Amino acid sequence: MSLAITIDNFKSEVLESQIPVLIDFWAPWCGPCKMLGPVIDEIAGEYEGRVKIGKVNIDEHGVLAEQHGIVSIPTLILYNNGELAAQKTGAAPKHDIISLFKNLL
Repeated sequence: MSLAITIDNFKSEVLESQIPVLIDFWAPWCGPCKMLGPVIDEIAGEYEGRVKIGKVNIDEHGVLAEQHGIVSIPTLILYNNGELAAQKTGAAPKHDIISLFKNLL
């Protein structure tokens, strides 16, 4: 299950995480985001405890989107040890998403 990432929990859930964190920046009106959502949820279930999967609704948390320079959604950002490790924009197949963090496991 994915975690809602907000400005209030970003530091504790992402920057201070002991495991890699993959964040999905999305919006409810975004068609490609709707297609990607179930894939992200599936990955969250499969890698639970090894990778934290978070979602940022850019309509509700625009500050986080702005801080990350998000100009197109969906955008996936991977953090590892509190540092930005990878970024991918646009809908992608499951294996491409997993390849963002697979080498960190």
